[in-house]
Amino acid sequence: MTESQSQETPPENQGPENQRPENQGDAASRRAVVLQEVQPALLGLMDGSVSTLAPIFAAAGIASTTFSAFLVGLAASLGAGISMGLSEALSDDGSITGRGRPVKRGAITGGATALGGMLHTLPFLIPDRDTALNIAYAVVVVELIAIAWIRHRFMGGKLGKTIVQVIFGGAIVFMIGVWLGQMGASS
Repeated sequence: MTESQSQETPPENQGPENQRPENQGDAASRRAVVLQEVQPALLGLMDGSVSTLAPIFAAAGIASTTFSAFLVGLAASLGAGISMGLSEALSDDGSITGRGRPVKRGAITGGATALGGMLHTLPFLIPDRDTALNIAYAVVVVELIAIAWIRHRFMGGKLGKTIVQVIFGGAIVFMIGVWLGQMGASS
């Protein structure tokens, strides 16, 4: 390949055998960040956002005040964060898989899990139940779309398919929470 041909071909169109060593280093560095930081954070956000939906919305249907629902959401979020953080930290020391330091991964996963659960818990600090619920519903939709976008951006795949997968899973858990809340409120 001549120098003029090399300049005409954009780097993203060159095969791995034609990439400069620094580009291969950049790819390895990006892969490490995705594997050691983005993936644990995404795992935590997905778990925190989805696993806390049922308890929070069930509590919102049963509890006498929105603050009671907030406390259930806080407990679910913090408990899930601790559980996921420990699970991630203890599951793999990173020596075989290259997933990085376990304490760092555990902290990222646990923090993201707690954050994912707290985002749709915070609206329950609003005393009016209908307002709190409507804001929490909107927050859940934004959370799930953001998770799908992050997944698409860093893990690949088609955005539409990713959105459907994430929202479908979240919708199932959400409906269980609402159903249980309605069942509890009617008893």
